[in-house]
This record gives sequence, C-alpha cells and structure tokens, in this order.
Amino acid sequence: MSTFTAPKGTYDLLPPTSAIFLAVREAISAPARRAGYGYIETPVFEDVKLFSRGVGESTDIVTKEMYNLTTRGGDELALRPEGTASVLRAALQANLHKQGNLPVKLWYSGNYYRYERMQKGRYRQFSQVGAEAIGAEDPALDAELIILADDAFRALGLSDYSLLLNSLGDKQCRPVYRAALVEFLAGLDLDEETRRRAAINPLRVLDDKREAVQAQLVDAPKLRDHLCEDCKAYDEKVRELLTLAGVPFTDDPKLVRGLDYYTRTTFEFVHHRLGAQSAIGGGGRYDGLSEMIGGPALPSVGWALGVDRTYLALEAEGVVLDLPASTAVYAVALSEEAKTVLFAKAVELRRLGVATDLAFGVKGIKNAMKSADRSGARFAVIAGDRDLAEGVVQLKDMESGEQTPVALEALVTTLKEKQL
Repeated sequence: MSTFTAPKGTYDLLPPTSAIFLAVREAISAPARRAGYGYIETPVFEDVKLFSRGVGESTDIVTKEMYNLTTRGGDELALRPEGTASVLRAALQANLHKQGNLPVKLWYSGNYYRYERMQKGRYRQFSQVGAEAIGAEDPALDAELIILADDAFRALGLSDYSLLLNSLGDKQCRPVYRAALVEFLAGLDLDEETRRRAAINPLRVLDDKREAVQAQLVDAPKLRDHLCEDCKAYDEKVRELLTLAGVPFTDDPKLVRGLDYYTRTTFEFVHHRLGAQSAIGGGGRYDGLSEMIGGPALPSVGWALGVDRTYLALEAEGVVLDLPASTAVYAVALSEEAKTVLFAKAVELRRLGVATDLAFGVKGIKNAMKSADRSGARFAVIAGDRDLAEGVVQLKDMESGEQTPVALEALVTTLKEKQL
C-alpha cells in the first residue's frame, strides 16, 4: 500500500465503476449533442474575479468554498467551482456570439472544486456535464434545455426524481420583490452572518437549508406574486412547452439555487432516495451574467447535471446499465511461439474494431482461462504449439462452453462474422 492516499473529499475512479461514470457522461451529453450543442473545454483555474462577480459575493461558493491560489507572478486565481462562468468567458473571448446565428450552443464535461463539508454525494472534487445556450431570450430555449436534461435521466433508466421549477423575475420586477423580502426578513430572528448575506442578496436566505430559518420563512412573500407581465408570460410559456413535451414539474417558490446570476427560469432535479444531497442537477436563465463579467448583453440559459449524484441515484434505484463488454475476444497462448502469433492476431482484430485482450506471459491453461473468464470476453482464442502445427486455433464460446478448431487464417474473418 502507498504511503499516500487521495485528498479528503476526493476519490479515485477505478474499473468497473469508471465504466458506469463514462456511460453516465455519454448518456447526459447525448441529448444535447443531438440538439446541436458543440463541445467546449475550459481551464480548471480562472481569474478569481470571474467567480466573485458572476457567481456572487454573497454565496457560500465564493465566501467559503473556493480554492484560491496566487501565482508566482501575483495573479489571483481559483479552481473553477462551477462551469457556466468559465464557458461564457471563453465564448466571449473567442467572439463566438459574433460568428453566426444565436444562440451559441455549447456542452462540456469536467471536474469542479469546492471546499465542501464532506459527506456522501458532496465532494470537494466532483464531476458534471453541462450545457449552455448563449445569446437568445426565448422560453422555448429554456424548455429545450430542461427537456434535454429530463431525457438524459430517463435514458439512463431513472424514474424516482422530480423537477422543481420557479421564476426569479428580471431586473424590472425583482427589485419590487427584493424590497418586500427585505422588509419581511427584518422582522425575523436571524444570526449576524445570515443578515450580512441578506444585505448583499436577500434571496440567498430562501436557499438556507437550516430548519430554524426555514420555519420562519413559511409566510415569506412569493416571487411569483411579484412578477411583471412579461415575466409571467415567459414563465407560462416555459410551463406550457414542458407540459406539451410530457415533462412533469412541481412549483417551488423558494427555489433560488446557489448562484446569484440566475434570472427568470430556475429549475432543479431532485432524487427522492438520496437524502440531504438530493439535487442531481439544475440550472436556469442568466440574462445579466455576460454584462457582470464585462461582456455585452447576452441573455442565456443552461444547466449542469452531477455525474457523481447521478451514479448514486442509479445505485439507489437499483438500475444496472447495459454496458458494452470491454473485451470481446481474449487470446490465450500456451507457448512463446503461439504468443507471437496471437499477439499479431490481437493487433489485427483491434484495428478492425474488435475489443481484444490477451494473456501476457505464458501461463498454464487453467490460470489463463480464469483470466479469460474474468475479462468478460465473449470468446477465447487458445493456441499451443500443436495447434499451430496443424494451422488452427481453438475458439471457445465463453457462454456455452463449446470449443471448436478454426483455421488460423480464417480466425479474423470468423470473429468478424460474429458481429463483435
């Protein structure tokens, strides 16, 4: 065992679990790719001000959870705690919004970092797949993204989850609600830290998970009651399109999520079997974020879905993914000469797209076949000096146990015909 272990709040992703994570990432991104979203990667660290301006100075992410670092040149950087600000920064830097029709549709996948209080489903390095549509204000775009996320979860076989939906209004109607909320909060018994956060962004208090705070918010004014006519119409259209697509949702008037940049549509997917860490993904519209980070007005919307949480949700529901076998053919050589021959055949099969592995070193037939069995291969190809002298190899069906000789020159063709 090594002297070193993975840092607290992180984990190593190893086979066979890693194959499930890959399948989850593929399933989440597939609907977005079919809808015209192109792939983007951004650095894992950015200027710290990108997040303090965009994510919000009142959020726990900025005040308590970011990993900050100072370079030798004195630059203040932070490991990315979320993906949206980085993706928007990259799109602005590359002038993608000036190069074609809007919206610019992008999807991404990667690890993110927050100094979290460690518990199952809450890690300091976590994996997400995200999608962003930049530069268009259209309720159909909000609905599209929500439907894509729902399609991803259903494609994976999940069912025991709910979609929570809210509208946070815009710069026209939110100040009216803010004033009403500030007046309400002034009469509550809140600690100094909570009051400090409320002074920066009072909506943050609605997102407080402490029971003592939530109990005092029962009669808090509802944002939906303060929406302007444009925001009401926008919200109703999103809901209409979701209903037409057969995506059920639940109104959650306190849903503000953990980031300050959201406007209008806000949503979260919660799984009913994950306890406190029930959110498996979410997002919303962020029409003012571009201007917050120094760009032009670019109304946008997006989401991020948790790969770690989705894995736990699959586990909680007992969903077993139908994963392709990592090895279709396993070659077993019983002599040095046979190993040379089968090595060449393995290379040929791989180049033709057949997943092929082989037993390295010359092992006894018993141990070699145990390795073949553990590989999960559909077929084993076995050869010794006697087989080579006769110009054949033994092809064993690992499911039925049937073993038949096949001409060495016909081996590749025979295996390809079996549509591996």
